[in-house]
Amino acid sequence: MILVTGATGQYGTKAIEHLLRKGVKPQHISGLVREAAKGQPLRDKGISLRVGEYTEYTSLVRAFEGVETLLLVSTNDRGPAENRTAQHINAIKAAKEAQVKHLVYTSFVRKPAFADSAIGAFQQSHADTEQFLQDSGLTYTILQNGIYLEMIPRLAGENVVETGVIRLPAQDGKASWVLREELAEAAAHVLTTAGHENKRYILTNSESASFGEVAQELSRILGKEIQYQSPAVEEFQASLTQAGIPALYIGMFTTWARAIAQGALDVEDATLASFLGRKPTTTAQFISQMYA
Repeated sequence: MILVTGATGQYGTKAIEHLLRKGVKPQHISGLVREAAKGQPLRDKGISLRVGEYTEYTSLVRAFEGVETLLLVSTNDRGPAENRTAQHINAIKAAKEAQVKHLVYTSFVRKPAFADSAIGAFQQSHADTEQFLQDSGLTYTILQNGIYLEMIPRLAGENVVETGVIRLPAQDGKASWVLREELAEAAAHVLTTAGHENKRYILTNSESASFGEVAQELSRILGKEIQYQSPAVEEFQASLTQAGIPALYIGMFTTWARAIAQGALDVEDATLASFLGRKPTTTAQFISQMYA
């Protein structure tokens, strides 16, 4: 039995779809959900549901019983990084108590000197989870996923086509953007093939791109000039505040822009391509699909 946590989320749903495409029978897949009612589309495909919360240890132990392989999708908790770590550790402990044989964890990419990056606390949470998993005695596989291509439209701005301007304090920094669905497909590959025990994989694109290049590609696709401007952080935040953007989102946009400016997400790697058996979707291809 393969169990996928976060089964109704965007990543978990895609991972299950790719398991089915790879020939795994629905009766051999289970999905962890917070509310059974939300998992009806999975039930309709013949996939069983387990109900549990990362914060409720007993529910996790019960949900993980009889599971051979667990895909632990990292939590999307927006609170302090310590919350994420505690939830992940809870799940790992529960998996060990339930005698899960193999745990595959969706971590996040980082460079060796990541502590001083704008997303250092976020990355430290994943590093701490990885260390706990390695020390747990469980057989594991760690997937260090890159930043989603789907983040580009959010960071570029919803009205970029109308305004003709991308304003983001990312400077000339690049990121190895990768499609969420292709990361889910890679996870399905790991779950259905041998030889991944106690290994860590970097799953990023084999080429990186900056927001200057995003603007150039948008200009080509749209047939109009799209400018990229990298204002000072304070100016950027002030403009968003004036536009009525909630503080939570201002902080998020600023943090990821600063991380890109620092080069914290520029980690090119060929592993994803080898798992997919093809070159991953490029930034240019994604922009063409989104805006053409």
